Amino acid sequence: MVTKKETSDFEALLDKYDYKFQKGDLVKGVVCGFDSQGVMVDIGAKTTAVIPTYEAVEKGETLESKYQKGQEGEFLIIREEDEDGKFLLSKKRVDYAYAWKELEKAKAEDATILGTVVNIVKGGILVEVSGVRGFIPSSQLRARESEVEVGSKLELKILTLDVQQNNFILSNKKVYEDSAEEARKNIFAQIEPGQVVKGEVVRITDFGAFIDLGGLDGLLPLSQLSWRWIDHPTDILKVGDKIDVEVIAVDHDKQRVSLSLKNLEPDPWIEAAKNIKEGDKVEGTVTRLKHFGAFIEVFPGVEALLPHNEVVDYQNDSKTILKVGDTISTYILKFNPDDKRIALSVHDQSSLPEESETASEEE
Repeated sequence: MVTKKETSDFEALLDKYDYKFQKGDLVKGVVCGFDSQGVMVDIGAKTTAVIPTYEAVEKGETLESKYQKGQEGEFLIIREEDEDGKFLLSKKRVDYAYAWKELEKAKAEDATILGTVVNIVKGGILVEVSGVRGFIPSSQLRARESEVEVGSKLELKILTLDVQQNNFILSNKKVYEDSAEEARKNIFAQIEPGQVVKGEVVRITDFGAFIDLGGLDGLLPLSQLSWRWIDHPTDILKVGDKIDVEVIAVDHDKQRVSLSLKNLEPDPWIEAAKNIKEGDKVEGTVTRLKHFGAFIEVFPGVEALLPHNEVVDYQNDSKTILKVGDTISTYILKFNPDDKRIALSVHDQSSLPEESETASEEE
């Protein structure tokens, strides 16, 4: 015969398990062990609930590496109790939902997040952020796909985020553009003509090189590369070179900075003025040929012009065609170091008769 006390104890036990867990509920539980199915979790039901392995860990992970006995957590009920009274749970779906929530917050705050490259595909790169896979189009990469490796980390910003469509588009370039904008403002607030700054060659064109000054690209024109004649910036520079340059102009309205490399070298015209004078015979190398004459380097970094008629005289006398790279002896006809101009002649002016003498002889 069942006593009143036993009946009361039994009713209390039933009350303890008077739960109303349903599929889709988010419940709290404690990990209590592992079995062949997966992770066993106590959620306060009649029997222990189970997280199947495929709902507990990602491919390549082990249960023991992610779960420990006594570990508390939140779980999603994905199947109501079966005939044995067991519920099936998911941890991955809970983590996934929280991850999307964090991504939505990052998107709203325009925050920078860290992603891991998982695959390089046509048109871009697949990355994983907090367990969620997203796509970076090639146009949104600062580097080329060939320069990115699987497993490498990238700083990213979210362009679009659609939980319903599971659409997650990111940008690696925007991180640098936004930080560059801030850096650009800081640089323009401090930079002045005459300053010597450090920079990195990031792009080379026919007319010069662009130098990254730490978030702001300044232009190093071809004419400011060297005192010597340079055909193309690649003659002395390559992308990635770190160099010192002098700021020669700052345009705040157009946000442009002009730079010089040659200003950091001694002005060769000053030395030339100490070493050569009008009437001197000099030997030089032909650097350029133009329709109006030939430019000849008569002193390191100093070019002088041999006019076209003098070039013709030289070629007629020597029976050779003047070419770039040829060595030629000439005479300093005019020398203006202030204007940085030298005129040459192939004729020794001192050996020519004076104009007056010539005139009297003709009479």
